[in-house]
Amino acid sequence: MTPPETQGQGNAAEAPARPPAVSLCVMAKRADYLKAASARRQGTGGFLLQARDRADGTVEARVGFTASKKIGNAVLRNRAKRRLRALAREILAPEARPGWDYVLVARPEATVSRPYADLCADLKQALATVHRGRS
Repeated sequence: MTPPETQGQGNAAEAPARPPAVSLCVMAKRADYLKAASARRQGTGGFLLQARDRADGTVEARVGFTASKKIGNAVLRNRAKRRLRALAREILAPEARPGWDYVLVARPEATVSRPYADLCADLKQALATVHRGRS
């Protein structure tokens, strides 16, 4: 049996550095994915970013994730989507613009094997490119 913790033991949870600028919702309808696919695209070494401005005046940003069978078996597809979701929480949430849809498409081999720090840098660069010249 484990003794109860005394004062001063254990790790203190850290608060997030800054709260997200907008709330992220996950896209659920195929039509939304198709609209994002026909909008702006920015390829990176680890994934493809598709983005579009819905122009509907809402304050939420929506995000979607895609990993086709080209990625590999179910284990690799799930791993790729987990990594993309982590990117969205860490990088996309603070940087996303209200009223935009973002779709992160996994790339074979790269999304699963590329170092996470490189994926973070890829997403920051892709967002800057997609939003360039836009208010």
